[in-house]
This record gives sequence, C-alpha cells and structure tokens, in this order.
Amino acid sequence: MPTLSPSAQKVQDQIKSLGFDYTVIEHAESTRTAQEAAERAGCQLGQIVKSLIFRGRLTNKPILVLTSGANRVDEKRISQYAGEAISRADADFVRTATGFAIGGVPPIGHPHKLETYLDEDFLQYETVWAAAGTPNAIFELKTPDLQKMTGAKVVRVK
Repeated sequence: MPTLSPSAQKVQDQIKSLGFDYTVIEHAESTRTAQEAAERAGCQLGQIVKSLIFRGRLTNKPILVLTSGANRVDEKRISQYAGEAISRADADFVRTATGFAIGGVPPIGHPHKLETYLDEDFLQYETVWAAAGTPNAIFELKTPDLQKMTGAKVVRVK
C-alpha cells in the first residue's frame, strides 16, 4: 500500500483509533470539490460528504456541517440549531479549528470536538465518501458510522 501524506495519515490513524476499518485513498487527481470527489470515487454526488466550517457570530465557536455534495446549506436553519447567527469561516479559521486546509477537511481528526450537524439526506445511502485531510484524499464509510464517528446531530441542512 502506498505511503500516505502526513495529513491523510493523520485521518487514517484517527479512523483506526475510533475502532473503524476504513481505508484512506490518495488520488493523483484532485478531490477538492464534491464533483471531483464523486468522479474519483465513482459514486453519486449526493454521497460526497462536504465538511463545511461556520463561525458563530456571538461565540466565535466553530460549527461543522457535514452536508451532501448535492446540497447547499441553509445558513438560517443552521443558525437556529446553533442558537446564534453564523457566517462562513475563512481559510485561517478553518485551519485553526480543524487542523486541515479547505478542500481536505475531514469529518474527524480535529484538535477539539466541534459542534457538528449531519445532513439527513445521507440516510438514503448505504455508504458515503468523505475528505481525508488533503485535497486529493477520500475514504468510503457506512453512513451510520459517519454519525457514530462524529457524534453529529442528524438534521435537515438544506
């Protein structure tokens, strides 16, 4: 098996430490966008987990929304769940909050537990694909395991 880059290896190690047996795959081509990831994985766009970081406007807390690649997040709806207005986080905030750069943010492996919301639309799929630490690394996992790994609240996000 080829050697993973340090960020992808960090995600692989986190998967194992959580007791799961999924394998991070690093592609030569980009998986930065949901469409690119779906093409590499050979799956539907809706099976791609977009890990989006928002910032609470009052508390400045990071909020992770795991949404289907086919959906756009309704920020007003997420604000209601979070109990405060939110805004999209900039690249520096994302890296500080998650330890990863935009385009490779995985649903796990962050320095601190994040308030996390999981798109209910994933429940229609047996498996989904998530970013794994770099803009060309992904891993496939069973949909119920995504909720178990992240402790996310399953909600309507669109």
